[in-house]
Amino acid sequence: MGVVKRPEILTGYTRKVNTGCGYLYITVNFKDNVPFEIFAQLGKAGGCASAQLQAITRLASICMRGGTSHEEIIGQLRGISCPSKCWHNGEVIESCADAIAKTLEMLAERELA
Repeated sequence: MGVVKRPEILTGYTRKVNTGCGYLYITVNFKDNVPFEIFAQLGKAGGCASAQLQAITRLASICMRGGTSHEEIIGQLRGISCPSKCWHNGEVIESCADAIAKTLEMLAERELA
């Protein structure tokens, strides 16, 4: 099937999530009402955590463009935990990867509704 090229313009949502690493800004862009790419940025710049987030979101975006369902990506990232768990809007955020999964799930449900 191959990886679908990115159009010049996409629409999406950005969510601010409180994590053990600080605020995480997660953007999910959609193509034809389906998640197409994802970006994540910590409120504080640089460091290993930022590099790991960039790796996670690059790989997730390639998977989305290659036909992997967002449900499969969510299943792989959800529940990954780190020592710095946090509460956000009544929900435990296990890690930055978990925050990405929960945001992707929430936004995909919103877009597909």
